[in-house]
Amino acid sequence: MDFMTLIDKLENLVANGKHIPLTNSVIIDEQKIYALIDEMRGTIPDEVKQARWIIKERQEMLEEAEKEANKYISEAMTKAESLLSEREVVRLAEEKAKELIEAARAREREVRLGAEDYADEMLANLEVHLGKLLSAVQRGRDRLQGKTEPRV
Repeated sequence: MDFMTLIDKLENLVANGKHIPLTNSVIIDEQKIYALIDEMRGTIPDEVKQARWIIKERQEMLEEAEKEANKYISEAMTKAESLLSEREVVRLAEEKAKELIEAARAREREVRLGAEDYADEMLANLEVHLGKLLSAVQRGRDRLQGKTEPRV
C-alpha cells in the first residue's frame, strides 16, 4: 500500500472517531491507530527509497548534462581558439607576404638601377671606343683620299 493511501486511512480514522462534546477532541481506537502507524512505518522506507532513487537519478542526469555542457563548451572554446589561431596564422602569412613583396620590389629597383648604371657605363665605354674607332676610320679615309699626310 502506498503512503498516500495510508494517510487517507488515518484521516478517515480521525473523521470517524467519537467527538467529545464541547471540545475539539476525538476518541480514536488505540489499536487501529497503532496498526496504521506500523503500516506507515513499513511504507515509509519504500517511499523514501523511491524518493532517494529519484533524487539520485535526477542528480546523475544533472551531472551528465553538466558534463555534456562542459564538453560542448570545451569543444566550442577549442574551435574558437583554432579559428583565432588560423586567423592569426593567415594574418602573419599576409604580413610576411607583404614584407617579401616589398623586399622583392626594393631588390628589383636596386637590380634595375644597377643594370641601368652598368648599361650606361658600358655604352659610355663603347661610345669612347667607337669615337676612337671613328676617328681612326676618318683618319684612314682622309689618308686614302690624300687629305692628310702620313705622320713620320
